[in-house]
Amino acid sequence: MLQIYHNPRCRKSREALQLLQERSIDHEVVLYLEHRLSKKELKELLHKINLLPSEVVRKNEAEWKALPDRNTMGEDQIIDALIAFPKLLERPIVVGQETGVLARPLDQLINFLSRD
Repeated sequence: MLQIYHNPRCRKSREALQLLQERSIDHEVVLYLEHRLSKKELKELLHKINLLPSEVVRKNEAEWKALPDRNTMGEDQIIDALIAFPKLLERPIVVGQETGVLARPLDQLINFLSRD
């Protein structure tokens, strides 16, 4: 079963969820803004999608711009920021047991699904 880390207010996230539903792919929706990820969960998620914390930060968000040391933060500090401000996490992210994908653009998700 796949998990989609979903923000219902995000158009790209809604498109990814719709694709999973249209293809009748068994999935679980994780509303990560309501049920915040732990540091361990976030690290596991990043490992599955093979991206660094700095590669999944929404850098145009006000919360990111308000961090005075954002340009000099290390990856562990960025993880802490993503936990403190989950809105900063790029979405949607779709993961399976071992691997996953940042499904932005949607073609990334389509390619990921075709691999299985």
